[in-house]
Amino acid sequence: MSWKDTAEPLLVRMPAVQRPEGHVPFKRKLMWTGGVLMLYFFLTNVKLFGLDIDASQDVFGRFGSILASGQGSILQLGIGPIVTASIVLQLLGGANLLGLNTQDDPRDQILYQGLQKLLVLVMICLTGLPMVFAGGFLPADTAVAQSLGIGATGVQWLIFAQIFVGGVLILFMDEVISKWGVGSGIGLFIVAGVSQRLLGGLLSTPFIGGQSGILHTWYLFVVGEQSIGPVLGASGLQTLFMGQGRLLALVTTVLIFSVVVYAESVRVEIPLSNARVKGARGRFPVKLIYASVLPMILVRALQANIQFLGRILQSQLGSLPAWLGTYDNGQATGGLFYYLAPIQSPGDWMWWLETTAQPAWQILIRVGIDLTFMLVGGAIFAVFWVETTDMGPEATAKQIHNSGMQIPGFRQNVGVIEKVLERYIPQVTVIGGALVGLLAVMANMLGTIGGVSGTGLLLTVSITYKLYEEIAEEQLMEMHPMMRQMFGD
Repeated sequence: MSWKDTAEPLLVRMPAVQRPEGHVPFKRKLMWTGGVLMLYFFLTNVKLFGLDIDASQDVFGRFGSILASGQGSILQLGIGPIVTASIVLQLLGGANLLGLNTQDDPRDQILYQGLQKLLVLVMICLTGLPMVFAGGFLPADTAVAQSLGIGATGVQWLIFAQIFVGGVLILFMDEVISKWGVGSGIGLFIVAGVSQRLLGGLLSTPFIGGQSGILHTWYLFVVGEQSIGPVLGASGLQTLFMGQGRLLALVTTVLIFSVVVYAESVRVEIPLSNARVKGARGRFPVKLIYASVLPMILVRALQANIQFLGRILQSQLGSLPAWLGTYDNGQATGGLFYYLAPIQSPGDWMWWLETTAQPAWQILIRVGIDLTFMLVGGAIFAVFWVETTDMGPEATAKQIHNSGMQIPGFRQNVGVIEKVLERYIPQVTVIGGALVGLLAVMANMLGTIGGVSGTGLLLTVSITYKLYEEIAEEQLMEMHPMMRQMFGD
């Protein structure tokens, strides 16, 4: 018996959201999407019962915006388990160890979906248990333990149970949006979390209990309550760009928005014509960012898991060998884990401003490793993403052929279409993945509004752009029902 025969009774019984039997009206899709989004915001504000909030530590740090997690809330893990499970499946699928034909075999498609959900449950346990029991990141409240009479260990199990429920909820919330809503649940949660931080960094004010945002800070400059010294002097420019003025973060944010929107519009268009309907023509666009920015989640999630492993080892062993990592207040300051930590802000690498105590040569090595990791990782995961989401030349050629379209001047044959697509898709996928990695590192190095990571900002812009395209397509389908028959209802 193969592993598929052994695991099939379990995988086919994994709970799943039922697919709609027919076309879902656009308004109903918007209602499902809006409802799930409101539920997400609600759950990120539901704090873990029994948690000592004052003693808890931010596990993911700036990775939290990418993983759509809510620190100390029931959605503590965010989409982390889903992303980690996807990484494992993509690596296994890329090595052809699963033996699943998810393109043509319905049975293998069901097994793949069931295996993904099973892996997500495993990752929830592998991530949540160390947070609660091993690392001391989510300590139990002694007062709650005494009042319930179950001891600190009992409260820890209670905290883990809430985290587990939150991980399962976000898994099915993503599935609801994918089947009944617009876009992807994972993408929507990332946009929601990053947008919240962007607005907070732009509009927050101490009058409502927040920190001073960019607009409030510049208001203080204008009314004279905040001094910037000689504006053209070194101290004045540093205050405007790097200090309280945060002008560099504002410029970087606007620049990243512009570059991503422009990159989304750069494409190679392959002409198509319908063999059965004379005069019916179209184009298949191969975008510069063909694999989208979503594979970058996998790269950053891998980095987040590496840093999480280092903090777990340091908390359990007390101290690590110097070559492996040295820590100060939970942050790596030397060793392998320091060099593998991504650059998160200008203060991490601008040693001439004396914002970091690390020698220049160590900082340059760290920047080089981060840049290499993102360029190579972005390209590799983009290729995996294209192959596992049926966006490769072979799968795309079948889709074009099945829709009755062909490339003018070529025979109506799947193999011919595939050969034409192979001239563009593999190369554009690698270039686009590396470009996204470069943009993410540059945005982190220059800083962004609200302390949002460069990857989070890239994801937000790209996902929002694609969501706009999907909404426009849905509206077109509603206006012209015949279009649904052409593209498949």
